[in-house]
Amino acid sequence: MTTPIRQCPVSHADFGTNTEIYGHYAMLDAEREADRFRFNDTTDRGFLMLQRYDDVVEGFQHHDVWTTEVRSAINPEPGVPLLPQDLNGEAHAKLRRVLNPFFSPAAVRRMEPMAHQRCVELIEELRPKGSCDFVAEFAIRYPTDLFLALLGLPVSDGEFFLPWSETVFAGFFGEDPAKVAAAKNNIMEYFDKAVRERRANPRDPKEDMVSRLIEARIDGEPISHEDILTICLTLMLAGLDTTRSALGYIYAHLAHNDADRQAIIDHPDLAPKAVEEFLRMYPLVFQAGREVQEATEFHGVDLRPGDVVWLGIAQANRDPRKFPEPDRFVLDRRGANQHIAFGAGPHRCLGMHLARLELAIVLREWHKRIPHYRIKEGTELVERGGQLTLTTLPLEWEV
Repeated sequence: MTTPIRQCPVSHADFGTNTEIYGHYAMLDAEREADRFRFNDTTDRGFLMLQRYDDVVEGFQHHDVWTTEVRSAINPEPGVPLLPQDLNGEAHAKLRRVLNPFFSPAAVRRMEPMAHQRCVELIEELRPKGSCDFVAEFAIRYPTDLFLALLGLPVSDGEFFLPWSETVFAGFFGEDPAKVAAAKNNIMEYFDKAVRERRANPRDPKEDMVSRLIEARIDGEPISHEDILTICLTLMLAGLDTTRSALGYIYAHLAHNDADRQAIIDHPDLAPKAVEEFLRMYPLVFQAGREVQEATEFHGVDLRPGDVVWLGIAQANRDPRKFPEPDRFVLDRRGANQHIAFGAGPHRCLGMHLARLELAIVLREWHKRIPHYRIKEGTELVERGGQLTLTTLPLEWEV
C-alpha cells in the first residue's frame, strides 16, 4: 500500500503522454472520483491535485499566495517567458488594463466581419476537395490569420509564420531545442520588425494593439521593447494552439454524433450555446499550475512554500456534482457557461471572448456549407498529452 503524501492518497498517473482520443478525460474522471485530493509523484517536484469543481474554483482565488511562478503542474519550470501571465498581483492587473480593451466583448464584435470573411474563405477553399486534414488545413490556419489581424499585421504572413509557431508549440513536447530556438528567434525578429515599423508609423492606439502597447504608460513608464515582443509571443502561444485544439475535439465529436451535428445544422443560432457545452466537455488546458508562496492549509492539507498545486480544470468541468451527466452533450445545458475552461480569478484567459466568437462562427459557417462529414475510415485518433490536441483529424464529405 502506498504511504500517503501530505495527508493525500498518491497518484502515479502520467498526464504528459499521448493516448487515444478522450483517454486523458477518462483518467482524470477516475482520479476525481477516487479521491477529493491526491498527491501526484510523476514529476520531480510532485504536485497536490485539486480535482473537484468547488475546490478548483476556490484554488484559483488563492492568487495572492498561489502564484503563476508555476504555470503548469506537469512542467513546473518557467520555460518561455509569458506576459502578462508571469505577473501576479498589482503588476499583473496594470498590464491587463492595457490589454483588456482589445479583448472586451465590444472589441471582439468589431472583429466579427473579418473573422466571418476569413472563415468562409477557408471553408470555400476546402469544400471542393471533398476531404482535408481538419487540424492542419483549417483549425490552425483560421486562428493564425485572426491573430495576425488582431496585431494589425498582414494575414498573408501566415504562410511563413505558421511553420515557426508550430515548431515553438512542438518545443513544449520534446521537439529538438535547437529547432525550437531557431523558430522562436524567427518569430521574435518578425515581431521586432513589426513593432519598430509601428514606432515609425503609429496608428490609432484605440484600434491597433501594437500602437497601444507602444504608447501605454504603467506607473509613468513605457512598456519596454522586449516586453512588447514577449506580449506578442504570449498572445500567439495562448491563442493559436488552444483554438486549433478546441476545433479538433468539436469536429471529432460532431463527426461521431449525428444527432448533435443535425441540431447545429437545424439551429445555427444555437452555436454559442454549443460552444459553451463543448468547452465544458473537452477543455484542452486540463490543468493550471500554481506555486505556493506561504505556508498554508487547504481543507486539511498542509502546504509549504515551493509546493506545486494542480488546479484540475477538466476534472472540475466534468464533475457530476456540478454538471449532471457530464459525459453527455446537452446543447441547452443550464449553467454550462459556469465551466472554467478559461480558468478563473485574475488570470482568467484574456482571449476568451475572441475564442468564443471564432468557434461559433466556424460552427455556423462550416455546417452551412459542409453539413455532413465523416472521419476517414481506419483513422486512429491520437491526443497529445500535456495540453490536449488531436495530432490529425482527416475528414471526408460528398462533393
